[in-house]
Amino acid sequence: MPGQSLMEARMLSFTAIRDVLQRSRSIAIVGAKDKAGQPVDKVGRYLLDKGYTIFPVHPVRKTVWGLTAYPDLASLPQPVDIIDLFRAPQYCPAHAQEVLALPWKPLCFWMQEGIRSAEARALLEPEQILVVEDLCLMVEHARLLTLQK
Repeated sequence: MPGQSLMEARMLSFTAIRDVLQRSRSIAIVGAKDKAGQPVDKVGRYLLDKGYTIFPVHPVRKTVWGLTAYPDLASLPQPVDIIDLFRAPQYCPAHAQEVLALPWKPLCFWMQEGIRSAEARALLEPEQILVVEDLCLMVEHARLLTLQK
């Protein structure tokens, strides 16, 4: 925003992230797999432990963390609040298009640490979907919610 310092912009962003995390109850994890030692496994188990309803999304796996896995976002049995991506950046625009085709809109499209996509951001922000890039959902949840108490 014009006239806004980088610090102010970051504070606004973290406030929006905290608000979404507080309001959210369900998360679709795209690229989900319960492979010990993988970041996606650690984050998925953490979110389950924190009480979120998790919907694993993987084109091949039938179950992840003992839960039914869905081949794509359109196959989810209900709308979700957050779509959390564990996919390489080149796949993010296609997932953003997938989100735009849904009959519902998530509150947030979250690209995990190391993942950025200006194209996905440009597609989703006009739809009032919060886009988070290059941050770990687990780390931000612990920092913004768990540690604030």
